[in-house]
This record gives sequence, structure tokens and C-alpha cells, in this order.
Amino acid sequence: MSTQNFPELLQHLIADTLKAGADAADARISISQGLSVDVRNGELESVERDEAAGVALRALVGKRQAHVSGSDTSPDGLKALVERVVAMAKIAPEDPYCGIPDASELAGDPVELDLDGDPSPTAEELEARALEAEAASLKHEGIMPTGNAGASWGMSATHVAASNGFAASRSGGMSTLSVLAICQKDGEMERDYDSCSKRKAADLTPGAMIGDEAAKRALRRLGARKVESQTAAVIFDNRLARSLIGPLISAISGPSIARGVSFLKDQLGKQVFSKGVNIIDDPLRRGGYASRWFDGEGRPVQKNSLIDDGVLTQWLLSGPAAAQLGLAPNGFSSSGFGDPPGVTTSNLDLQPGTKDLAGLMKDAGKGLLVTDMFGPSLNPNTGDYSVGVSGLWFENGEIAFPVNEVTVAGDLPGIYARLVPGSDLEIRGSTNSPSLLIDGMTIAGT
Repeated sequence: MSTQNFPELLQHLIADTLKAGADAADARISISQGLSVDVRNGELESVERDEAAGVALRALVGKRQAHVSGSDTSPDGLKALVERVVAMAKIAPEDPYCGIPDASELAGDPVELDLDGDPSPTAEELEARALEAEAASLKHEGIMPTGNAGASWGMSATHVAASNGFAASRSGGMSTLSVLAICQKDGEMERDYDSCSKRKAADLTPGAMIGDEAAKRALRRLGARKVESQTAAVIFDNRLARSLIGPLISAISGPSIARGVSFLKDQLGKQVFSKGVNIIDDPLRRGGYASRWFDGEGRPVQKNSLIDDGVLTQWLLSGPAAAQLGLAPNGFSSSGFGDPPGVTTSNLDLQPGTKDLAGLMKDAGKGLLVTDMFGPSLNPNTGDYSVGVSGLWFENGEIAFPVNEVTVAGDLPGIYARLVPGSDLEIRGSTNSPSLLIDGMTIAGT
């Protein structure tokens, strides 16, 4: 079925769901296609092409709801979907907070966000990009031919509709280039990577630069050693620093606040970060990785400062979370349209400070620059946080030697209150942060 029929199909699907006994309904149809190649040691290793389509439908009967999904968009398949979801909704437990927005709450005219990618490239074009990137990596002495490089392209489109009259479509594309570099010396093996994703392939970082960076990052990890357990400064480099924002988003989400499982549940309107720290969510960024002009329930969205000069300004609320807290929804619904809405941000950036990475190391004097991490552990009630890391030890503001098999730990309220952002913000995804310096973290080594 051609994509131009999907909006009309959704209208029929909603109407059929109401005729079957639902009081309200919403639905979405999503389609996607992609092409990717991997190369290894100058040779093509794999080519994958995928296409997918799916439909999701939610029915509400009073204060009961159910949702189903499938891939069959034939008349018989959709009829079975309607019958199943309405039958399920009629016997589901009551949810006093479920519902869909009133028509007066819905987003208005579409906003052009420039999310389109390129037309589908050929496998040969992707192969050439990957080979260029891998070749730049293999030029470095010590880099082994067992790594790989990959290039991919993808596009997706989503059509949504609800019984309150909301209907919209959005689409986007993305091209990606990545290199995994592996090196070996004296029986020691290390690896690292670099990558880039952009809406348009012409905007990608040149493959030669990606391969070169991946190799340099891998080689600098050779000769890693442990450090003694101590309390010292820790800097999370800008590729990893965004991982410290994830727990913040969970902690200020409406569902977490409603359940009381948040280490920030009593901090609304209070100083959570030090003065000068700002975290901004901008769903209307042109070409952004997570841009959108309506949220997961069809409500309007806007640019928001979640942390303003260190102060926590708001909870992230979907319709159900807002109802549970007795507040108004504020455009942070995720999913929805065929599923119960969750909560999410869009293009979220911790704003840069004034000093680059070298300046942060100079200010700290001695400590650990974290360049890789794994196995984070978080207590959502207290904010107690620990994570296994590897990276680079620095002394007198200069890199001294690589480090591995180390755990860093602290409590997130204290970490947030002390962190100092660097100036090296790079927009690499939907959540971004410059390098972050945190003084006085516990480092568990030997």
C-alpha cells in the first residue's frame, strides 16, 4: 500500500474502533527502510537492506484502555486488530488517569523542521564511505585489520490520528558513518571507535577524520594501568558526559514523581546544579535528531529551560502523569498514538561553559578523564551512583597515562551541585553535553 493512503486508512481505523464500542481511540502507522554496509580490512563484509511497516491502535472504553500492534494493514488484518483491542479494553482494569486530550489542547499548524535525509544511496556509495574511513584508521601503526567500518542510511515516516480530530504525519532520514579500531602491543589489545550521524550525508564528518580519530583513541589506551583508590577530580569527556543527564530526566519525569521514586522529588524550584548551569530542551530545532512539532498525545511543544541557572524549573508531564499530580501537561509525552503515552525529552543540551577540556584539567590539577564506561548502577531514590570506567590519568593538568579497571562513585545530588561544564559541546545525538568536571568523586582502584 502506498504511503499516501495511510492518513486515510487511519481515519477509517479510528472510525471502525469507535463503531466497535470504544469511546475514544488513537493510532499510528510507521514505515521505515534502511541500507547498511560493513567493511573489514579493505573488503566488503556485509550488506543489509531492511523495510518495515507497523500499525498500533489504542482503544479507550470509559476509564479502561488497551493497545495492540501488528504489521498486517490489509482490511482483514485491521478488522481483527479493531475487534481485539476493543474486546481487551472492555475487560481491562480501570485507569483513572487514562484518556486523550480535548480538541482545544491540540497542536495547531505543522512546523517545518527540515528533517528529510537523502534519497537512498547505492550499496557501492556506502561501501566507498566505509572504506575511506577504515583506510584512515589502518594507516596508524599498531592498528589491526580485525576492526571494521560501517556506513548506513535510513528513513522513516509516521502517520498518527486520534478520535479527538488530531491527525499528522512526520518523516525523517539519517546517514551514519563509524569506525571501530583495534590495536595490539606486547599481547595487550585495546579498542575504541568514532562515529558521526547527520540528516544529510554531505554533512558527515569526512571518513578520513573519523578513521583517524578512532585509531588515535584506541592507541592511547595501550599500556593502561590501575590507580590507587582515592578521592579525586573526575572529568567525563563530552562523548560520555550525556550519560549523567539520563538519570536527571528519569528523576524529573512525572511518573517517577507520582510514584515517589526520585532523588529529586522535593527539589522543584530549588537549586539542583551550581549557578551558571543550564539545560535546554528544544523540540523545534531545525534538523535536530529528535525534533517534533507535537508531542506523543498531539499537544504543542516549545523550547524549555529545564535547568535555569542551576534551578530545576519543571517536571516532565504527559497527560496521565499530569492528571495524577494535579498539574497541566507540558508537551513532554512520548509514544502515544496506539500506545499509552510515556514521557520523554527531545533535543536536550547541557549548555557549554567557558573552559575547554585542557582548561578543565588544568583547574583540577590531578584526576581521571573518563573516556569509556560500562555497567552503571543507580539508586533512583537516593541518587547513589557508581560506574565502571577506563580513561586517562592526568597530573599537573597534563595526560600522564591510560587507566582501566576503575570504578567511580558518588551521589547524583552532590555530583550535580558540583559539576562544571566545559566549552566543548558537540551535537552528536538527541542528548548532548560538553565535558563535565566533578571534584571529589570516589575512585575505586587497587
